[in-house]
Amino acid sequence: MIKASRFTITQILRTSTRPCLYFVRTTSEPSLNAFSIPKSAFSSPSYSSLVEIIPDSESNSLSNPLLHFLPQTQNPNNIVNLVCSALKQGHSGLVLLQNDIKEILPHLGPREVSRALLRCQSDPSMALTLFNWVKIDLGIKPTTHNYCLVVHILAWSRKLSEAMKVLTELVVLARDHSPGEDIFKSLVLYREDCNWDPVIFDMLIKAYVKVGMIEEGFKTFRKTLEVGYIPSVIACNFLLNGLLKLNCIDHCWQVYEEMGRIGICPNSCTFNILTNVFCKGGDVDKVNDFLEKMEEEGFEPDLVTYNTLIKSYCEKQRLNDAFYLYRIMYRRGVLPDLYSYTTLMNGLCKQGKLREAHQLLHQMIHRGMDPDIVSYNTLVFAYCKDGKMQESRSLLLDMIGYGIDPDHFTCHVIVEGYWKQGKLLSALNLIVELQRFGVSISSDTYDYLLVSLCQEDRPFAARSLLARISQDGYVPKLEIFNELIESFCKCDCVMDAILLKAEMVSANVKPNLTTYRALISCLCRISKSKEAESLMVEMLENGMHADSFICRVLICGYCKERDTKKAELLLKFFSKEFQIFDTESYNAVLRNYCEVGDVPRVMELQERMLKLGFAPNSVSCKYMIHGLCKAMELDED
Repeated sequence: MIKASRFTITQILRTSTRPCLYFVRTTSEPSLNAFSIPKSAFSSPSYSSLVEIIPDSESNSLSNPLLHFLPQTQNPNNIVNLVCSALKQGHSGLVLLQNDIKEILPHLGPREVSRALLRCQSDPSMALTLFNWVKIDLGIKPTTHNYCLVVHILAWSRKLSEAMKVLTELVVLARDHSPGEDIFKSLVLYREDCNWDPVIFDMLIKAYVKVGMIEEGFKTFRKTLEVGYIPSVIACNFLLNGLLKLNCIDHCWQVYEEMGRIGICPNSCTFNILTNVFCKGGDVDKVNDFLEKMEEEGFEPDLVTYNTLIKSYCEKQRLNDAFYLYRIMYRRGVLPDLYSYTTLMNGLCKQGKLREAHQLLHQMIHRGMDPDIVSYNTLVFAYCKDGKMQESRSLLLDMIGYGIDPDHFTCHVIVEGYWKQGKLLSALNLIVELQRFGVSISSDTYDYLLVSLCQEDRPFAARSLLARISQDGYVPKLEIFNELIESFCKCDCVMDAILLKAEMVSANVKPNLTTYRALISCLCRISKSKEAESLMVEMLENGMHADSFICRVLICGYCKERDTKKAELLLKFFSKEFQIFDTESYNAVLRNYCEVGDVPRVMELQERMLKLGFAPNSVSCKYMIHGLCKAMELDED
């Protein structure tokens, strides 16, 4: 009888639904432990109507008395106890339990997960292990309630980095799947279920800013003030920096005003961000008053403050003010860094003062500071832009002498500078010299050189360069191969172009329509239309479709070779297979017939073409009149 009962109960468990009772709990008078929240904060429209439907603690229990006859691992009412017991052995215990309770795992829902999490409040690591096991191993999607409980437990235990990670994950999920969900409201509502720490509001502001939801971070800042909690200065700085990046200048000042109103003391980081706000908002002239206020409150401008102001002055081409601050820095014991010098050098270069910028570089070196790649690139770019290639080359060698390898930007700028002066050979020699020094040349620089040689109609020089750099592992892209092929075709060196196409295929670079258009056009131009047609067949076999350009060059090529019959056949082929009705191709065939004065054949051709869908134009009429005149001349003779 017992065996039969077990069988019946198991079947019932597999097919029955989960009954659940609900009661309504309002949140009219919440409590915030040590931090009290005024009732007025919940009387606003966003909080006064909050009603939460919460499952009763015993709602999911199956009331069938026969369940007591089942072993513990088969009793769904015991699933929370089983999970909590297995948690004492860590993740391995949960993995073993997973195999033992396969039949009742469907009864482990979000409510049971929350109950288990609440039992783990004293051990945050255990709570996080349970949360990850449910989410990753079991594939159960945690609810907002589950997430909030984990965040509260971790934050209360000062596991702030882990709490921040879980909270950020919740923010991203809500953004992607539930845009209207109010996470702040959920954190407030679920705080009564467990121990909590108000630091979660700081963390939520940071999480929103971290994922780029700056506006939501600002709203959370407002809500935090509404419920009577004072954010930390670190959270405020995080928010200010995010608002600054979005150029929300007005919001920045609103946050700063609120900080002063509720007594949040700004720090040097706050003032540096606000200095940047002044500069970005175009109020550089007012920044002196702000700095005075900053000093009155006990904060001395630091390196970040000065660099922010110097950059702003340089961008507004106020170099005198920028250098005034540079001198003030030394008087106040704040030593300029690489960023300070590079910013000033960049400002000088933009005003064409290259000599002064170069002197500043030497001054920086004499004061014991090692320039970096950005410092050198600033000057190299300015010299190249000004056409002073000798100075650029000298700087390049100085870089190498100081142990700084030129990067992609350095090489590309100098090569481009030589090309603009028509000294591409000098650029090639420089690249060879750099290779001897062991400098790595980027593929983009090689691409630029090859394309430049092709644009100067020097395909053989480009081909020679390609052969040399291919030994270093350089593999051209399809566009570079096409540039070379088009350059060879432009010089009517079609055999070299065809050999290059074969190299493309061997390098696993598949030719495209541009490749075939260049080759077919060149072959037709040098009266090798039959070979061009063979290439077109190859192109079609490779899955590409012909276009009106290929149609035109092939038909005009055959007409040029006086193979009018073949040209007409191709005209029919393109119209039927690809619905290409190119009037210029039709006129080329028509002109060939008209030039010999064969009026009957001209009329027959026109009739055939009209049936296919070709429409004659004024040029067609001109050729027909010419053909009639030619026929009359022949009759007179």
